[in-house]
Amino acid sequence: MFPFHLLLLLLLGLVSALDLRPLRHLLSPDSRIDGHAPRWSEYGAPSPAAVVHPATVSDVQTTIWWADTHDIPFWLYNGGNGWAVNLNLNLNHTTFFYLALDLLRSVTFNPDKTVATIGAGALTADVVHAGCDARSLVATATCDCVGFLGALLGGGAGYLTGQYGLLVDTVLSMDIVLSDGSLRTVTESSDPDLWWALRGAGPNFGVVVQVSVAAHPDAVLSAWQGSLVFSPDKLGSVLAALADLPTLPPPAALGLLYATLNGSPAVVVDLFFHGPAAEATECFASLLSLGPVSDSTSMKPWKDWNAPSAAACTKGGRKPTWAAGMSRFDPLVFGQVYDLWHEVTQHPGAANSSMLLNWFPMDKARSVPLTGSAVPFRAEVALFPTLTVAYEDAAFDEAAVEYGRRVRGLWRAADGLGRRMTYINNAFGDEPLEVIYGYALDRLQRLKKRYDPSCRFGRWFPLLP
Repeated sequence: MFPFHLLLLLLLGLVSALDLRPLRHLLSPDSRIDGHAPRWSEYGAPSPAAVVHPATVSDVQTTIWWADTHDIPFWLYNGGNGWAVNLNLNLNHTTFFYLALDLLRSVTFNPDKTVATIGAGALTADVVHAGCDARSLVATATCDCVGFLGALLGGGAGYLTGQYGLLVDTVLSMDIVLSDGSLRTVTESSDPDLWWALRGAGPNFGVVVQVSVAAHPDAVLSAWQGSLVFSPDKLGSVLAALADLPTLPPPAALGLLYATLNGSPAVVVDLFFHGPAAEATECFASLLSLGPVSDSTSMKPWKDWNAPSAAACTKGGRKPTWAAGMSRFDPLVFGQVYDLWHEVTQHPGAANSSMLLNWFPMDKARSVPLTGSAVPFRAEVALFPTLTVAYEDAAFDEAAVEYGRRVRGLWRAADGLGRRMTYINNAFGDEPLEVIYGYALDRLQRLKKRYDPSCRFGRWFPLLP
């Protein structure tokens, strides 16, 4: 008998009927179908009728084939951290399900530890832990709770970008399930067009179920890293020191964070240097000399590199986030952004809002020709700022959007770019496709018609209407 409480919800229009029992019978015993898929941000979040967790690549193929056969839309789910609000299934009252990849979390290495093969559901933390066990370094994103492939397919920047390039630059091969359920191994030589498109716009072409990337068994598995916490009265000095920094050397990276710590506003500079402490302190001497309230810099093992972002991994709440791409640092603009950020935090319930600027040396990434992948920003963008307005009450949505747009407008006005660009993994979701895909848009749209003409994978910054 159909449960009365579900029947009541259906009558009230609060859930949509979607019978996935026929699909369940086709999947392997270890797969499951439930409703569990928490999201990092509930602002504009999708509302699936169910969540399918395939346990094997064959399950992924079966699920996609079944959904295509029955014309049922689905939305890929990995770490649940994507915040872009351009998913239109909810607005169209469309019944859909999540295709969650969390059971496909394997990370293995070849015998000489030079290649890591990573499953679609692996989080950054899974890759780091496996790499530590294998004693072979793999470039990852800077947040442990982010899906490794979710970060990679949009380009992927992190602490090791200066040494190894973007995450897409480390890829050796990809296994992808296309819209008809077929499985294909893609390399530069086997399918140059799809290879190009997947590295920068992968989610629009299929489900990448496994990727092989370069690993580095000879690399040092420790780095000098830590946070300098400054009181707000040091903001001007910090911004001036950042503006005067020479070009970051390949082993370096830094982040600038505006956040509320222990109930008070703080200016935090996160420093990273994959090399000896003496070289690191010389590189960042101008910041170290400013007299931070606290200094946690020291040599740290690889497993601890992403610790500064751990607090940001908490799921739930409303966290709309705005971003821009920038080629240069403007201290005046980031002073104005601080004022707006601080104003946001004074609103009831919004004290945990934050601004984060990631700054990576990009010379290695730029050694790859711009046209070598669908990543559009590598030639010009070096700074990746984001503003996250964090709160619980939906009544604050309108004000949050206004703040986000104002801050983004400040960044755009000082971006130093020939044309506006925003890293797809950071984007809010209202940006024109030209801003997201840049030079690659026309070719991507042509390839979309070839590889996914029915737009089964057009849910996230869709290439076609």
